[in-house]
Amino acid sequence: MAKIGIIGGSGLGDALCGDAASCKRHNVPTPFGDPSDAILETRWGGTTVFLLNRHGPGHLIGPSDVNYRANIYALKALGCTHVIASGAVGSLREEIQPKDLVIPDQIIDKTHRRVPTFFDRALAVHVELAAPFCPVLQRHLAACAAASSTAPTQWVAPTRVHVGGTYVCMEGPGFSTRAESEMHRAWGASLIGMTAAPEFKLAREAELAYALLCLPSDYDCWRPAPNDLSKQELLKEIIGNLTQATANAMALIRQAVARFDEIATIPSPAHSALELAIWTRRDMIVPAQRQHLGVLLEKYV
Repeated sequence: MAKIGIIGGSGLGDALCGDAASCKRHNVPTPFGDPSDAILETRWGGTTVFLLNRHGPGHLIGPSDVNYRANIYALKALGCTHVIASGAVGSLREEIQPKDLVIPDQIIDKTHRRVPTFFDRALAVHVELAAPFCPVLQRHLAACAAASSTAPTQWVAPTRVHVGGTYVCMEGPGFSTRAESEMHRAWGASLIGMTAAPEFKLAREAELAYALLCLPSDYDCWRPAPNDLSKQELLKEIIGNLTQATANAMALIRQAVARFDEIATIPSPAHSALELAIWTRRDMIVPAQRQHLGVLLEKYV
């Protein structure tokens, strides 16, 4: 049975988990430490969803310090089969305006302080990542967005949803220099953010169908801000953009969940990602490692 994990980033995390009193709380211990917060279980329509605030309550956890392994492992342990993740981003393209939504299909990982795999000792596992996001889940989000565009009441304000584009994941926590921003544009990237990696890689290793919904709040620094705005006014504008994008992202995710039966039985390539990825001989995987990895390996060993 399909179960959906929803990971909320800046803005959306608090919005998702705002009605915590009506949810069942799961404090899930993992071999990789504690997740960012308790995972909240609820029902949207007839579908079970598990909500996780990536940055924790009060946004206490910076992007480099998120325990991505614990977050993904916990969702897997709770039986999730699919994950819809969100994140605030800067736009690297004129046509992707603040307050739009974006469903990217590629990613460039520039992070260097984060552990990018569950399989970092006593086991060789190499998953395919040419298509880093689940195409089935992406198409579903795109279809729901197209339906919403013909029903404006779905949105808190008119918005556009862009399907496709490359997300650059930088380490942070500082933002890009102007030269870096122009370099990312020269690479052909569309978005810059700090949280999609290694989350997407770990989701693939956990055989979770994973798609990303991005919330542009500004134009990064390649496009200078208007001179007539003070720093305080500019920050207020960025927060306003993120607030509107958050509300529209919530509407789209809720519709995707409400219509999830349309894809619930369609296999995702991610659901068999480890089938050919485990290069270590099964009989040489030590029992302690099998126990350590738990739900990640149980299907295969």
